[in-house]
Amino acid sequence: MLSLSALSFTTPWVLLAAVLLPVIWLLLRLTPPPPQRVRFPAIMLLAGLARNEETPFAMPWWLLLLRLAAAAAIILGLAQPVLNAARGLFGSGALVLVIDDGWAAGNDWQQTRDAALDWVDRAEREGRTVGLLTTAPAAGGEPPDFVTPRQPSEIRTRLRALQPKPWPVDRTRALAALEARGLASPAQAVYLADGIQDAALPRLAERLQQAGSLTVFLPPPQRVAKIVLPPENRPGDITVPVRRAETAEAVVVAVRALTADGRLLARETVRLEAGEARGTVRISLPAELRNRVARLDIDGESHAGAVVLLDSRFERRAVGVVAPSALDTERSLLDDSYYLERALAPFSDLRRGPLADLLRSPPSMILLPDVTPLSATERAALTRFVDGGGVLVRFAGPRLAGSLDDELVPVRLRPGDRQLGTALQWSAPQRLAPFDERSPFASLTIPPDVTIGRQVLAEPSADLAERTWARLIDGTPLVTGETRGDGAVVLFHVQAAAEWSSLPISGLFVDMLRRLVLLGRASGGSQPTQALPASETLTGFGRLVQAAATADALPVRDAVAGPRTPPGIYGTDTAKRALNLTSSVTDVAPVAGLPSGVQVGRLSAALESDLLPILLLIAFVLVVIDVGATMAIGGMLRVRALSIVVGVLLVGISTNGHAQPRPAPTGPDGFAMAAVLDTRLAYVITGSRSVDDVTRAGLRGLSLVLNRRTAVEAGDPVAVDLESDELAFFPLIYWAVTREQAPLSPVAIDRVNTYLRTGGTILFDTRDDGAIGFGSAARRLRELAQGIDIPPLAQPSADHVLTKTFYLLTDFPGRSAGAPLWIDARDNSIDEVASVIVGGNDFAAAWAVDANGRPLLPVVPGGEQQREMAYRFGVNLVMYALTGNYKADQVHVPAILERLSQ
Repeated sequence: MLSLSALSFTTPWVLLAAVLLPVIWLLLRLTPPPPQRVRFPAIMLLAGLARNEETPFAMPWWLLLLRLAAAAAIILGLAQPVLNAARGLFGSGALVLVIDDGWAAGNDWQQTRDAALDWVDRAEREGRTVGLLTTAPAAGGEPPDFVTPRQPSEIRTRLRALQPKPWPVDRTRALAALEARGLASPAQAVYLADGIQDAALPRLAERLQQAGSLTVFLPPPQRVAKIVLPPENRPGDITVPVRRAETAEAVVVAVRALTADGRLLARETVRLEAGEARGTVRISLPAELRNRVARLDIDGESHAGAVVLLDSRFERRAVGVVAPSALDTERSLLDDSYYLERALAPFSDLRRGPLADLLRSPPSMILLPDVTPLSATERAALTRFVDGGGVLVRFAGPRLAGSLDDELVPVRLRPGDRQLGTALQWSAPQRLAPFDERSPFASLTIPPDVTIGRQVLAEPSADLAERTWARLIDGTPLVTGETRGDGAVVLFHVQAAAEWSSLPISGLFVDMLRRLVLLGRASGGSQPTQALPASETLTGFGRLVQAAATADALPVRDAVAGPRTPPGIYGTDTAKRALNLTSSVTDVAPVAGLPSGVQVGRLSAALESDLLPILLLIAFVLVVIDVGATMAIGGMLRVRALSIVVGVLLVGISTNGHAQPRPAPTGPDGFAMAAVLDTRLAYVITGSRSVDDVTRAGLRGLSLVLNRRTAVEAGDPVAVDLESDELAFFPLIYWAVTREQAPLSPVAIDRVNTYLRTGGTILFDTRDDGAIGFGSAARRLRELAQGIDIPPLAQPSADHVLTKTFYLLTDFPGRSAGAPLWIDARDNSIDEVASVIVGGNDFAAAWAVDANGRPLLPVVPGGEQQREMAYRFGVNLVMYALTGNYKADQVHVPAILERLSQ
């Protein structure tokens, strides 16, 4: 098979077949030998006759060029198969495919695998063997394996089963595998790289080049993987760092916040200018919704590096500090609550007030300074709070030191307190001893400047050691705790202020309180003290699935995403932890430092285009023209008939058997003519180029589906400017809501209202999965809708016309699923067609296709089946807008048939 790449840099020797053209030219120039002269006197009688036909002595130059062109097409078309067969007979080097199948390959995996299969097909035609080297370790932790050259059919089977891994590639071990198996020379190496640099890449490329030639194919710059890093648990907005490797062009990166069941809570963007590799996305959510965020990902990226899973360590738990009044804001450095609030604010939803107020909506943890006395009713309420799963943290002080009958403490206390380092004592302030492995504070680093000068002592008992979570170097308890019911009671044997110790002004105090918050209810469990089993893990495409049997348990410390511990969720309902790839992969860089002489191309250019049928078609057409021209010269075919034949052939070639779309009319009325000559879907220009591009690709994909499945013959979609364009030409207008859109002018508002009153339909897509009231797009929709006659909206019933215009539907998914659809609830709409439809599932992104008709963006969580249902919703929507209530009229069919039968 002759390929487009065969005529370029890969096999330029095919063009050597053109040397045969001069030989053919000489053959064509040959003329038959001249006739032998024989004298015949009677021939003189014909000397005066006029000759109607003449035979030229030489061939016309244009006919010679025509025959040369036909011969060239045939030679080029047949040269490649012949030379491939010759190469197989005389032997040639093997083809070695090297494929990056780590986390960064997920974005363009289909194109990568198609390119690899294409190279295998090419090697099979050329009679060559194929070797395969993948660079990511196997799921069980085994190093990358080099499959030595063998029959292409076996490599093709391996490639079809190959999937990207959710962990990094290991090119060092891949090079070692290559050296261990050996790579015979000469060989042609083709490296399908993921576009991400590491230190071992130049060494691997150099070794491959030593065996023969090396061609490296990289993804298109816009498809090289981008990563999102875990956010810090700070008050206020969720701050999400993003990184990218290719910085040649400016891009807009969108980060989504999703719940555990896949519902979208927010979607925010950041623009990275050319040359800018780092950015930060800020997501603002109320505390209630913030605590529901279980996943952050980059919209449009399908790999493990674009996903961050969140667990209870990120959740901002509600914490209450008992105070006489919530309105008392004047606190000094001597107040216990001052230090508590400063320590808790970075990672919790802090509340302050009387105990009764706090217990109306119980927080996860309540802190009780020593300055607040407790009544019997309050003690009973705190007991119920602890038994129900809350954590009560108390602090010692003069009041607690004088109370011996307090039951809301984990251990019995001695009367009075112990002072260290005073003027009347020889002892010095004590430092903290290392935390025990069973303590919730295990693995915390103890600063050397934290000292204790005064404390309340515990009475010795058999279970004192078990209930001691932190102690001084002399062994006396500093923090004790006891589990009660579903909760816990914890006591710091020092004040919460800095009067008794330096602990409240240290970073250790913040870390200790952070650990204690995790003990509370709905926190996902306490600090794990043993390895956690794998529950769910990410695939190479960034999807969360049931953990494989090869996944190890997650160690308590120093866990890194890899083949044995893939990124995902580990643990049980009582203790869960999220392991993210980007906790260790914190930056990315583009491929650089390849050896000189290595050919570099883009992945899209690696695929072949078969030119053999095209060349043979051209040769056939030229031969037909040649025959017609020869007959015309010989007088057997009129020139007019020849011109008709040539014209028909040229028209057939130009159309290539397919109807071409009607060219867009030009001139002053070009917009109107283009809109009325074909049925076209329209979309509103939003001002965001990336959103408009996706919307146009989505409506183009929907139009292709309509043309294939229905009687609708839809043309290319049209972009409309609400300020200037006429809207009445379009049955349906798609309006993607973005925050970049400017407010509508009175002229645009009047134009939209006129369109809605005269039977038009607008689909508003907030693209926020139904987070009405919280997403920025939803808020922007309310702003843009000011002045527009939006009717009352309601969700469609199960028997609504929209559910059965073409397909029978029960839901209306897009790129995401689960958001409700809202339609015009009025009964007096024109033809019972809703004028306004509002959704949030990003429908155009699910419909979007590229120039080859392939889907542009992934859909979650249902994959390709969800995309099919999204197409079906789009078909129903267009048929609904075009045909009105004809489906609703079918309810009268039984009555009509009964009347006709009478």
